[in-house]
Amino acid sequence: MSFATASHLPTPQVVGILGGMGPAAGADFVRLFVQACTARMEALGIPVHDQAYPEHWLAQVPIPDRTAALHDTRPGAHQPADPMLQATGRLAALGARVVAIACNTAHAWHGILQQRFPQMLVLHGVQEVVADLSARGVRGVGLLATRGAYDAGLYQRELERARIDCFVPQDHEQEQLMQGIYDGVKAGNYPLARQRFEAVAIALHERYGVSTLIMGCTEIPLALSEQPRLQGMALVNPSVVLASALAHHAYGATAPAF
Repeated sequence: MSFATASHLPTPQVVGILGGMGPAAGADFVRLFVQACTARMEALGIPVHDQAYPEHWLAQVPIPDRTAALHDTRPGAHQPADPMLQATGRLAALGARVVAIACNTAHAWHGILQQRFPQMLVLHGVQEVVADLSARGVRGVGLLATRGAYDAGLYQRELERARIDCFVPQDHEQEQLMQGIYDGVKAGNYPLARQRFEAVAIALHERYGVSTLIMGCTEIPLALSEQPRLQGMALVNPSVVLASALAHHAYGATAPAF
């Protein structure tokens, strides 16, 4: 492709990724975003090359545990809102026009981020997932998530609005998921994580007959994959959906005009 042709290509928007929750999930989200950008360029007929990818910034900062904060709502250093706001401010200063939050449970603070930074579009990953499910005609799902996400009703509320039935694990199964997240992925013990996640996925499938499962924590897809034991189940990775939405906005989907 000539430089003259390249100069006439539309310039994609600068976008940001709020990560650090945990770091492995933030790094994986960047990989998914680059893949989504490649697919978006191919769909738009844009020649794929290094210079055609959008400027994107990852704010990989230490942010207090989101589930713990939802269970202890007293003000203090254990609350994640302030570091999330500070990191989003850095992304805004770098020119980001659209931001994705690389954590499901952190969407409990989506409203305060969007309110504080009205000049940017802060994508709502949960809403993006539910819209995708609705568009595909899915009418019932099982939800694998953190206790914080369950207790806050992050997915349940949005799924109910879309008239999609949501089935959640029993208390002891939620504890298995938390073990897989904290003692498994976050501690680097992926075999333990895979065992815990698979066990709960199979329990939901057998108990409720659901064949679509939302992996509603960014750590879960890092350990859970299409294994023979999970045949017949469709695993929805919210990070893939959100990365695709961010790529759409980067290449000219509807975004605020200022």
